[in-house]
Amino acid sequence: MKTNKIIQRRHWANFDIAGFSYWDGCLVLNELRPGMELRLKREEDNRFDHYAVAIYYGDYKLGFVPRGENHELSKLLEMGYADILEARVQRVAPEERAESQVSVIIYLKYNDKQIAGKDE
Repeated sequence: MKTNKIIQRRHWANFDIAGFSYWDGCLVLNELRPGMELRLKREEDNRFDHYAVAIYYGDYKLGFVPRGENHELSKLLEMGYADILEARVQRVAPEERAESQVSVIIYLKYNDKQIAGKDE
């Protein structure tokens, strides 16, 4: 029996924030909680990484998606698909070294536009 259950999101990746100790992470570490939404922003002018994707909590830059995880994400953001990505705090561990204090999980969200087109 086939069900028509729509999956709202799928796991894409999870990782520790790269460069956390170099940006604003220490200013907001005590505010971060698992499940909090974060914002991804493509940094096309980043001279250290051509595919750089910054991670923000409000106006605070926490660091970056690690190089091994950012190539495809940067392309999606560059092409205007930020609305299908969801970034959230996965883990906060203040006792860890700075680069391992905050883990992020990225989800690929369901494309409502695709369903709208099927109903027409």
